[in-house]
Amino acid sequence: MTWRIVHIKESERLQLKLDNLEILKRGEKYLIPLSDISMVVIEGNTSITTNILSQFTKYNIVLVVCDNKYLPTGLLLNYGNYHHCAKRVIEQVHWLEEKKRLLWKDIVGQKILNQIEFAKYKGINEERLSIMIELYNQLQPGDYSNREGHVAKVYFNSLYGVDFSRDNDCMVNGAMNYGYAILRAAMARIVVGQGLMTMLGIFHKNEYNSFNLVDDLMEPFRPIMDYWIDQNILSEYEFLTYEARLTIIDFLNQPMIYLSKKSSVDQVMQKYVSSFLKAISGERNKAHPVSLMDFMGAER
Repeated sequence: MTWRIVHIKESERLQLKLDNLEILKRGEKYLIPLSDISMVVIEGNTSITTNILSQFTKYNIVLVVCDNKYLPTGLLLNYGNYHHCAKRVIEQVHWLEEKKRLLWKDIVGQKILNQIEFAKYKGINEERLSIMIELYNQLQPGDYSNREGHVAKVYFNSLYGVDFSRDNDCMVNGAMNYGYAILRAAMARIVVGQGLMTMLGIFHKNEYNSFNLVDDLMEPFRPIMDYWIDQNILSEYEFLTYEARLTIIDFLNQPMIYLSKKSSVDQVMQKYVSSFLKAISGERNKAHPVSLMDFMGAER
């Protein structure tokens, strides 16, 4: 089981050393077994060899590349390494529309429930909570009336003020954008590791988006990341510093209860995708829910 998330800033060079990632920085060499690594986040001016890039894909290690503002802008993922990749893709293409609509209701419904729980935790007034709950109760398969979008507006405006927009250039958005990008990279790694095509979603169908399925499956984890950022970033940092970014990345290592067992968030994401696949194939009625309360409970 991989577990390391490696964050590299201003290293001189990354290269392959036997079955290890070798990091050269300030005259020192650091070795990390590739079999331990799930994600590498790289910032600044760093040289990297094609040999290590090749090994990243073979070990299903996702490489996250950040720009000069330290925001993730690119991913390197493995391609076709799942043992029954063609079979899995054929199954994915033939997923039933009715099943996709029902599963999307479950997925986005769990996201909304997590948003409601976080809003309760933050002491949002009862009137706004009632609006969010009523919108959740109106949720239909496929969410064609966009209850999710209406809940999101009430949710963010309740937490951060009526003038808040996700387009604002502010610390809250900077932290959430960074956190969501890390979530997206972690989920993309799991999706391709299961032999699935990232661009074929069950709800997201943007022809310009290569990660439609990833964006579908990560939705319930977004409010959990919001809670992590609220607790550990917004109360501690005024800017998205190096230490703040490390703290956001460390979210994936945090404990969470899932299927009555304590696992890391990264492991829960893997179990969640497996549960989703059983649901979409008809082996079970729905994917096992991912609850903010199970994250908060594991912290205690």
